[in-house]
Amino acid sequence: MHPETHLALHHTRAAALRAEADAYRLAAQTKRPYDFRTRLGWTLVEVGLRLASPGPAFAH
Repeated sequence: MHPETHLALHHTRAAALRAEADAYRLAAQTKRPYDFRTRLGWTLVEVGLRLASPGPAFAH
């Protein structure tokens, strides 16, 4: 393949990848309402782990 052709294909592919990354970033920004659900989910996991773990031993 001629070097200039290879370079042109490289530039085209790089531009396509940048456009795809930009589109992904924009799509990821619109999914921010799930942050509350994520925090709530992890809080429930933490509470469940605390309830499931054995507590400190009490002296009688």
